[in-house]
Order: sequence, then structure tokens, then C-alpha cells
Amino acid sequence: MRLGVFAKTFPGTDPGTVMTAAAGAGFSGVQYNMACSGLPPMPDRIAPATASEVGAAARARGLRVFAVSGTWNMIHPDPVERAAGQRRLEGIAARAALMGTDLVTLCTGTRDPQDQWRHHPGNALPDAWHDLRSEMVRAVETAERHDILLGIEPEMANVVNSAAAARLLIDEVGSDRLRIVLDPANLFEIASRDTQRALVSQAVDLLADRIVMGHAKDRTPEGGFCAAGQGVVDFDHFLGALHRAGFDGPIVAHGQTAAESPAVAAYLKVRLGALGL
Repeated sequence: MRLGVFAKTFPGTDPGTVMTAAAGAGFSGVQYNMACSGLPPMPDRIAPATASEVGAAARARGLRVFAVSGTWNMIHPDPVERAAGQRRLEGIAARAALMGTDLVTLCTGTRDPQDQWRHHPGNALPDAWHDLRSEMVRAVETAERHDILLGIEPEMANVVNSAAAARLLIDEVGSDRLRIVLDPANLFEIASRDTQRALVSQAVDLLADRIVMGHAKDRTPEGGFCAAGQGVVDFDHFLGALHRAGFDGPIVAHGQTAAESPAVAAYLKVRLGALGL
């Protein structure tokens, strides 16, 4: 397994600056965000030269671009907003290869009109699932046109709020383009160690054939987020479960500050080393 980091963990609006910081913190790759090129996270247009600069900056520092963020609220209550997201996904998908990746990460969304990561009671209604499935079919068509993969992540605040919901969406959409980004800290808020391990094991077992990336952030005992190694997530169990399932892809850290990033990289390297990985 290789260690990566969210590029936007580090300040800067050009890829060279953030790639230098990521390499200096001890990571071997990044999950890129177009904000690191001085653009909106989902730009209306990405020039070929802008995308090529991302790939070149990574290669020059010995890094991989494991993925690029393409997140928008896929079930925003306003269809106009959903359509804008689909158009912008097309632009990112068209430039992914120039950036050096074939994976674009998505957000399955929420009915909250202001924050795509905030829970809304409408997420549990049948119309929310219907809209998500329709939007995902469109996204898969974009992925087919540009030969990319789409990574979705079970998030408790979103429509795909569990491993079971992710499996259901994969089965209903029926495309090999749809893959999983798995973050153990998104499977629970407050849970005992045994419950946490059970949730992680169940998620890995259910989604093993589709997991393309792991995320590494942590939870405080009170349920908040913190840097990996500073909370209650059992990373030995998580990484071991992924390894036993045959996963050998990137583990991408986020949820920490730039200053905390070297310690996070060191911590995760120790955990992987303890497992012989």
C-alpha cells in the first residue's frame, strides 16, 4: 500500500507548491483538488496546460496523483445545480489523464441545499435515492466517454450512508466504473472498539471487489474528526482487513493540518510496517 494525502491540506494555489509540501511531509502521492491550481474545486473549464502542469509537478517530485476530486451535491434539491455538477464532472474527467490519474472522487450528496456534507432527513426518502441513481447513471456515462473510474465513499451524512447502501447502488447502477473509497472514520461516530471493528470488517467484506482507495482520518472519543493516530480508529484492524481482502492501493490521509502531516505520514508508515506491508 502507498501513502497519499489530500493536496489541499497544504497552502498554495499552484501544483508545484502543494506537491513539494506533500513530498516533504513523507507521502508518495496526492488526491488532487483543482483549488490547488487556483481554480474552483469544480471549475467550469480546465485548460489542457493546467491539467498537464499537475501531472508534471507530481512526476518531478516522485509523486503519484492517486485521484482528483470531482465532488458536488449529486442530489441537490435544485436540478439546475445537479446539472451544473454533471457539466463540471465532464471537464474534470476529460483532463484526468493529463493530471496522471484515472480516478475521480464523488460525493453522493444530501438534500441540504447549502452543504453537501451535512445530513438532511430527506436523504432517507425514496425520491432521494431515485435522484442519486439517475445522476450516477449520467456520471457513469461520462466515465465511459473518458475511460475513468468514479470513487464513491460511504458517508453518514450522505445518501450513501453505509457500506450496505454503497453495495446497493453499485448493484443497481451495474457499472464496473463505480468504485469505493473507504474511510473507517465515516462508518461510525461513537462506537466501542468491538463495534468499530465489526463495522469495518463488514464494510470490507461487502465492498472488497470495488475498493480502489482507503482514507485515513480519525475520530475523537466524542465523535469529532482528528488526525490519524490521534483518536480511536483502529488502523491496525482497518489496514489488516484491507490487506486480507487483497487490497494494495493507496491510503490517503486527510483531516489533519499541514503541520500535523509529517507525524501522520510517520504514524501510518509504522502501522503498515507492523503489518509487514
